[in-house]
Amino acid sequence: MNDVKAWYRSRTVWGALVAILASLAHGAGVEVTAGDEAELADLLVAAVGVVGGLVALIGRISASRRVH
Repeated sequence: MNDVKAWYRSRTVWGALVAILASLAHGAGVEVTAGDEAELADLLVAAVGVVGGLVALIGRISASRRVH
């Protein structure tokens, strides 16, 4: 495994976080199915990509120096 990616681009990391949150939600009385967990993890991975793109775009627009 030589491919490297940021932790926030990993479906495994987001899946683990969703599983933890689902367990906490279950303890609070909210029912979360395995299908819901998988869908939420996919949505979070996509959202992180969108947010990263927006941050890069805003950073480039507000930059005070040219790219050269």
